[in-house]
Amino acid sequence: AVIAIEKISFNTPWSRYLFMIELHENKRARYFVAKQKPGGKIVGYVGIWLILDEAHITNIAVHPKFRRKGIGEKLMLAAIDYSESQGIDSITLEVRVSNTIAQNLYKKLGFVSMGVRPGYYHDDGEDAVIMWRIGSDN
Repeated sequence: AVIAIEKISFNTPWSRYLFMIELHENKRARYFVAKQKPGGKIVGYVGIWLILDEAHITNIAVHPKFRRKGIGEKLMLAAIDYSESQGIDSITLEVRVSNTIAQNLYKKLGFVSMGVRPGYYHDDGEDAVIMWRIGSDN
């Protein structure tokens, strides 16, 4: 289900192989899924890396049929809560400059723009906004 959501959500989706590496070999990676009730169908996911005293949101996606229902926010809160439970309160991510919907969600959750990574996205060369959330008081 995660692979299907990835493919429908991104122009250059991660491969099944990359997700398997994340789940089985990357000791820093943690993934959370959102399930539909009833039935338990996976409708979204978020991935984070815990690196020393920082967390990095690697990817997040919600199936298009389930967007605008607060699922992305709940997934982000799960990642934030988990990071904080591990003693990590500095969280970063990159987001496409054009993805203002996601940027607004991240701002709502206490993330602030801290710079731009020029040409970050390989599929079209779009820049990425670097966002950080520091501390649990945000």
